[in-house]
Amino acid sequence: MKTVILVLLVAMVLPLWAQVENFRGQMSREGSPQFYFDAYNYRGAQPGKTRMDLYVEVPYNGIQFVKSAQGFTADYNITASIYSNESKDKMITEKSWGESVNASDFDATTSKDNFNLSVKSFDLPPANYFLRVEVEDKDSKKSTALESKFTVKNLDAPLAVSDILLIQKVMEINGQKKIIPNISRNVASRKEGLMMYYEIYSDTARKVDINYSVAESKPGKEEKGDDKDKEPIYTQKDTREITRGINPVNYSLKNAELSLGQYNLFVVLQDESGNSKAETQKRFISRWIGMPTAVNDLDKAVDEMVYIASESDLNKIKDAPSKEEKQKKFLEFWKSKDPSPSTEQNEVFEEYYRRIAYANEHFKNYMEGWRTDMGMVFITLGPPSNIERYPFEYDSKPYEIWDYYDINKRFVFVDQTGFGDYRLLDPVYGSWWKYRQ
Repeated sequence: MKTVILVLLVAMVLPLWAQVENFRGQMSREGSPQFYFDAYNYRGAQPGKTRMDLYVEVPYNGIQFVKSAQGFTADYNITASIYSNESKDKMITEKSWGESVNASDFDATTSKDNFNLSVKSFDLPPANYFLRVEVEDKDSKKSTALESKFTVKNLDAPLAVSDILLIQKVMEINGQKKIIPNISRNVASRKEGLMMYYEIYSDTARKVDINYSVAESKPGKEEKGDDKDKEPIYTQKDTREITRGINPVNYSLKNAELSLGQYNLFVVLQDESGNSKAETQKRFISRWIGMPTAVNDLDKAVDEMVYIASESDLNKIKDAPSKEEKQKKFLEFWKSKDPSPSTEQNEVFEEYYRRIAYANEHFKNYMEGWRTDMGMVFITLGPPSNIERYPFEYDSKPYEIWDYYDINKRFVFVDQTGFGDYRLLDPVYGSWWKYRQ
């Protein structure tokens, strides 16, 4: 019996030690996913069906490159599975394909600006679906899956409009303009404005008024039009003569100065009498160039600075008379921490909020992860050199030991309640207790 118990205990402990090995590996990735995907409704060629275009964007720093004759090469597989919204056990269709990416030098493989984009089309009857996309790295054999609900719209009305495809930039290649889609929906303020592409479908030639508006959206809300009744913070109007059939529209909202946060873009088609005939919308996040992807709420981001900013620094930002001034002071603080001010990237800025995102994902209980004792230590000092976990001790409460060998410090966290609320056994003190990269 003792032998059986020992085997069981070892079996339970081994996965915990495996987590220790992956601790730093998980931190090496951004707080955002290894890839992005988005799906769009367009009028298709098959009667009774809508064409759904699925875009998958894989950043270079999210896949494994190996040395090759081309310089460096990364290979990965994508599997897109579409299920009935009522039951994930009922698969409607599935497509799998491979992608191969070449980079001329190592710096290109780690650049956060480089990515590979692929697109596949599905013809589906209008309905609600559940979409699962998995990316598997061929070299590391590791995979990541993302899931989302998706509504396939009926675009057969006399006047209809497709989904909005946000545009990252427009390039000219061999005399032809090429659109680079913005699949992540992270929109940085640029002089070109908020660029988009969509299609208008009409059964006859006509004149339409197009109303564009942008409204603030609460973080985490479902994209169900809940923001439509909110007072828009930006509006713009356009009038077009459209023809029968498909009318492509490339448009840019100029001078749309948006603060950091989540927004909804609305496009409404009206007839000459002012009656709304068709509409579409797109959720997006406005951020500054160089802003970490984990930051999408300014007030929250300021609160999270408690482990790196002094009380006086925080008060200067929080007491700013306007949101614009608060943004300015926020960026000024992080600029002062930039180890390489001559470059666009601010390594300290990105690393700090990457740790915040990791803490929120892994250490949260009844409070956000960054507010916990584990979050405090992790954000301040980074990943520990070693972790020992003791969740099943019969003569003590569950506890963990974190060691930082380079500063000769050990932290013991005890779960006093049994609900994963790990607290420091001893308070932290000393001049060494400050943020380090």
